[in-house]
Amino acid sequence: MIGGTDAGPPAEGGTLTFATYAEAGLLDPAETIVAGSTGGVEMAAIFDVLMRWDSKTGDLYPQLAKSLKANGDSTAFTLTLRDGVTFSDGTPLNAQAVKWSIERYVKKGADEAALWKSSVKAVETPDDLTVVFELAHEWPTFPFMLTTGPGMIVAKSSDAKGKFTPVGAGAFTFERYKPKEETVLKARAGYWDRKPNLDRVRMVYVDDPNAALDTLNTKRIQAAFLRDPVVVQKALKDGNNGYLSMVALGNVGVINATPGHPGADPRVRKAMHYAIQPEVIYRRAYPGTGLASNALFPEFSVWHTGAKPLPYDPGKARELLAQAKADGYDGKVTWLDSQDPASRTTALAVKAMLENVGFDVELDLVRSISDQITKVAVRKSYDVAGWGMSWREAGPYGRMYATLHAKGNLTVGMPTTPKMSALIEELRGAGTVEEQREVMGRVQAQWNEDVPALVFGPQPELAAWTDDVHGVTGTVNSMVLLDDAWLAQG
Repeated sequence: MIGGTDAGPPAEGGTLTFATYAEAGLLDPAETIVAGSTGGVEMAAIFDVLMRWDSKTGDLYPQLAKSLKANGDSTAFTLTLRDGVTFSDGTPLNAQAVKWSIERYVKKGADEAALWKSSVKAVETPDDLTVVFELAHEWPTFPFMLTTGPGMIVAKSSDAKGKFTPVGAGAFTFERYKPKEETVLKARAGYWDRKPNLDRVRMVYVDDPNAALDTLNTKRIQAAFLRDPVVVQKALKDGNNGYLSMVALGNVGVINATPGHPGADPRVRKAMHYAIQPEVIYRRAYPGTGLASNALFPEFSVWHTGAKPLPYDPGKARELLAQAKADGYDGKVTWLDSQDPASRTTALAVKAMLENVGFDVELDLVRSISDQITKVAVRKSYDVAGWGMSWREAGPYGRMYATLHAKGNLTVGMPTTPKMSALIEELRGAGTVEEQREVMGRVQAQWNEDVPALVFGPQPELAAWTDDVHGVTGTVNSMVLLDDAWLAQG
């Protein structure tokens, strides 16, 4: 958390207008990646979360839940619910509702569904206020699963009309949605922790991050979610308060290693890695930010280790590429990215560095993020693409499993190997930060062998707000909770 001081007793009333990073037309945690940049703030306001992460202490605390306790070897966790909590439709949020919502999440194949399905043997409901999660193996960091999508409990009535309508037990209810304009949430008098201070939260869509910051600085809006490193740096220099997350692997080039693509040859993947200097990309696309790093977890991270990433070595890149060409590879590769200025500049820099060592690069710059997602995550019709794997500081295991384990459902065609999968499973059972960090060092070494993606640097994500805003709480995945938020009046 950056800035902000105790402003005295909260004021009631008012509308918080919040410029989002991207328009979230579907507020369903089972069908949307749950993060601050992809509708997570809105979904947390509507559904709440069973558990929340405190960035200051690094610990987890009950939010919608009353408590969560592990057995002796972390192979079972008992969740106790608060008595009397209801969804906004008046139905009880009980153990059966939690079980139904999580089963729905897994059935729909959400971003952490594969991990849940492979790791949770059973969900038992011995009484209305108790849920027992029986695990397939030791998993000390399991509670982090209840801070994101699985922990956002959806009421059955959300699916009742054949078209999803978000109904949850959070501090706000869905009021209206206008495509390309706004989503409005209304304060809920029946929220378990009392009616929120704000009357409404209005999420608006501003495509240009510079325009979003200008609108924030002139107080035409009160909050904005920013991801462009230059804009984030400017927002902080301008004196805005906010919640800052530095996301490891937030800026990468994912490599399609499926048959028929250049990345199927590990020599080609390594040649790309040796050919690219992240500092050049950041100097051109994000001047003055100093965030460039091809380490999985840069020095600011608690997960940073002494294991070194592959160095910049164009001579080695040429050698490996020559070997691949001798076996029939023609050197052609397509780079997919968006058309915004930073993405375009990144694409041009990558093209120049790859062609410097002998690649023949064609650019495929698509018009929208949704087009990019379709080509990369749905069709896998790309060679290399600008992307974000987003291994976050808080409980990184879940995202690591989803993106790089052989059974993960967000691998987008990247190479997954038995050795890397085994390391990720070893990380699951590591109980202390020191034990987890030791495994992370070996993950970096294995990454150097597999090269599933080209790492350019971490991604800053800032939920910024003016000095009129108070009571915002941060949690995982760059999300903020607004149940205690308030606006200074006058």
